[in-house]
Amino acid sequence: MTMNDMLTWLEENCGQTYGNFINGEWIASVSGESYEVYHAANRRQVLGYFPNSGPQDVDLAVQFAHRAFPDWASTPGPTRGAILYRFAELLGEHADELAFMLSAEQGKTLGESRGEVTRAIREVRFAAGEASRVQGAVLPSERVSVQCSVGRHPIGVVAAIAPWNFPVVTPIRKIGPALAYGCTVVYKPATVTPWTSTLIMKCLQAAGVPNGVVNLVVGTGSRVGDPLVQNPLVHGITFTGSTKLGRQINVTAAQRFARTQLELGGKNPAIVLDYTNASEVATEIVAAAFACSGQRCTAISRVIVMRDKLPEVTESIIEQVKRLKVGPAWEEGANLGPLINEGHLNSVLSYIDIGRQEGATLALGGQVLNTGTLADGCYLAPTIFTNVAPSMRIAKEEIFGPVLSIIGVDTEDEAADVANSVAYGLAASVFTNDLAKSKRFAAKLESGMVHINHGTASDAHVPFGGIKESGFGPFSIGNTNAEFFTEMKVVYEKF
Repeated sequence: MTMNDMLTWLEENCGQTYGNFINGEWIASVSGESYEVYHAANRRQVLGYFPNSGPQDVDLAVQFAHRAFPDWASTPGPTRGAILYRFAELLGEHADELAFMLSAEQGKTLGESRGEVTRAIREVRFAAGEASRVQGAVLPSERVSVQCSVGRHPIGVVAAIAPWNFPVVTPIRKIGPALAYGCTVVYKPATVTPWTSTLIMKCLQAAGVPNGVVNLVVGTGSRVGDPLVQNPLVHGITFTGSTKLGRQINVTAAQRFARTQLELGGKNPAIVLDYTNASEVATEIVAAAFACSGQRCTAISRVIVMRDKLPEVTESIIEQVKRLKVGPAWEEGANLGPLINEGHLNSVLSYIDIGRQEGATLALGGQVLNTGTLADGCYLAPTIFTNVAPSMRIAKEEIFGPVLSIIGVDTEDEAADVANSVAYGLAASVFTNDLAKSKRFAAKLESGMVHINHGTASDAHVPFGGIKESGFGPFSIGNTNAEFFTEMKVVYEKF
């Protein structure tokens, strides 16, 4: 597969009209309205036309999911797992198409898109195995001839709401375990990245998922997301997105005691205490900071460095960032694609202006790139600020773009305090050659995930989540999913 394969495939497959996927059928929205989704790196190319759905579409999808739930919940776990294993195989068979669609609608480089599809397949396979590992317990009773058993059972209809930055792996991270544990799903993709979701639905159907078990409704947060969260037949909401929206969802869900699983924002630090090779540390930091053009919740956005090591670490980071190549997905060697759209580009640019106004030094980048092949996308040069104070907004607020702040500190205690001084607590990296020091720091950090001597990359079977304003509810990915998708039931049996 070459880069030209992507362009050829897009020419042959763009411009189709899509509906919602409800009860195993592709149907038009009740509203009859639609909207266009454009290629992130070629804003003149329409990828497809998608339904601008509303509350009636949501209600229809929830009703079918509710009706499908009893049969799916009673399907043996190994049978559900077998369907998910087949789904993983189909994702592999369509990996090239998914990568092309993903790069086109989201903008990330083709290499990153292939990696996302591969990661999604690994997560599905883990979820498939979980379908056969739903465990309970038998406890002794205080009474003669009585047995006490504790088991887990699926909660019912689940609303899955995904963001635009990972439009393949995030919905699959929600749908896979939901099906494994016996729940049914109504899924809402981000309005700017619904294209890959159409192929995901086709693969689920081809894998043997019964009608009504997974449903797709495309539309805005106000027209689709809100009615979905408010629907009394929806017993759980798994959401990935901004902390602001997550807080609103949690308030709405709490009013009717629906459970939530929220993956929210981040302002993730890399704390550099000591090292053997500054270049190796910089490699890990740059990869974690600028993957997906910084548009990911686990991106490193702050580097906290001991003052005596600050010049060397800063120089190594700047040197490596200068090697990054900005370009469209299909361009050979490109490893930094465009931002998702002009509105988000302007948001990131406003933070660059804020950084200058606050007195930080713009050491690299900061400018829009719009010449040649970059003219048709929203490209921003990778940006580094130095002389950043921990109190600055660029050091405390989530920017969600290719912007990295470097902060000098005098002591290890100060490093920990600065790392913990933000509202978020998703991921953190610590670089040190001292094992005891790494364990002490891991314990000190207010973070759901801590990575020692590497960037903020997670595994496909290990719990994933944050604390503080970065997350709420059970962690996703690993066996902790059982805490969200199932509820406990205790049975006393006299014999």
